[in-house]
Amino acid sequence: MNEQQLKKYAKLVIKTGVNLKKGQLLVIKAPIESAPFVREVMTAAYDQGASDIEVFWSDEKATKIKYMMAPDDYFDSIPSWMVEFYMSAVKKEAAFLSISASDPELMKEVDPDRMTRLQKASGKALKTYREKLMNNELVWCVVSVPTLAWAKKVFPNVSEEEAMNALWDAIFKAIRVDQLDPIVAWEEHVARLKTRMRKLNDLKLTALKYRNALGTDLTVGLPEGHLWLGGSDIMTDGHEFVANIPTEEIFTAPDFRRVDGIVYSAKPLNLNGTLVEEFNLTFKAGKIVEIAAKKGFEQLKQLISTDDGSVYLGEVALVPHDSPISNMDILFYNTLFDENAACHLAIGKAYPVCLEGGDTMDAETLKEHGINDSLVHEDFMIGTEDMCIMGVTESNEEVKIFENGNFVF
Repeated sequence: MNEQQLKKYAKLVIKTGVNLKKGQLLVIKAPIESAPFVREVMTAAYDQGASDIEVFWSDEKATKIKYMMAPDDYFDSIPSWMVEFYMSAVKKEAAFLSISASDPELMKEVDPDRMTRLQKASGKALKTYREKLMNNELVWCVVSVPTLAWAKKVFPNVSEEEAMNALWDAIFKAIRVDQLDPIVAWEEHVARLKTRMRKLNDLKLTALKYRNALGTDLTVGLPEGHLWLGGSDIMTDGHEFVANIPTEEIFTAPDFRRVDGIVYSAKPLNLNGTLVEEFNLTFKAGKIVEIAAKKGFEQLKQLISTDDGSVYLGEVALVPHDSPISNMDILFYNTLFDENAACHLAIGKAYPVCLEGGDTMDAETLKEHGINDSLVHEDFMIGTEDMCIMGVTESNEEVKIFENGNFVF
């Protein structure tokens, strides 16, 4: 690990990721193994003028013990102090930073029902907080740093030290920290994504048709007034931030009622510490009506059984096969990176900001416009080097969006 690059990374997170305001509270959720990076982030945040920083540490091995041994009724609620803290932070208009890094297979022995129930309990208790995040009423950012178990999964044939160094190098490259001035590099990158976003919005598509050699044959309807977004997010007050570092996607919300066909996964999905591999989903009138998986079937089944909205889609995202992360040819086993190497879809909740005026609509009005609601939002990768995507316009003409895995424009 290069100490200078670590400092550049921390500065990028604060200045570009959350774009921290002077006097703002920063809330960090992080695994204990990321402590050296968190300390650098804290230093950068206070240099930027943070009023205070609260860190929620997590230990996934301790979490596994809880999943395996806690009384069964524990998984149907979350502590009231946690709800009170988050709601207090929401009132203070805090910025929220999450560091995503885990052992991709640590939880494979855990009963998926326990994980789903706790996720559901957390989703209900923190519904207001979560809705504000997805509506860009709060600043948020997700980043990642290596952990040993994760590094050894990605690079299994080298020593522990070599694996950690290799994963650090891959992350630094993916997030442009290897460049002379990462902040300037990100300004240029966001501008390029915005240009492509505007081209998609100008097309005013009504549907997308996906085809590839894996067997994907899927049509995804798009709601009237949908908006393609990408690169950075902008709050109603004009404050700009980057929610995911890295990000290579242009995304929007589908009409959850108009999805038909079959789609095959292109990469494994790390679902709460369990890998779901070689799976496919069949849709009819928007609903997932059949699933299959070589590995992780029960976890996938639990995911789509979470609530009424977890059998529908909430996001479509376009990522060219010829892109920085994809070109590394590394399977990260981490959705933050793998989703930015391939086109992907998301099961569950849609982003209301992907619809004109959606940020001011209530849940029922959003539903009437085809915007899905759920306690979950889970991305899975479908893009391949031979992916073809056709767009359908308002005049029912078909225009090519992707050919051989890449944008045609």
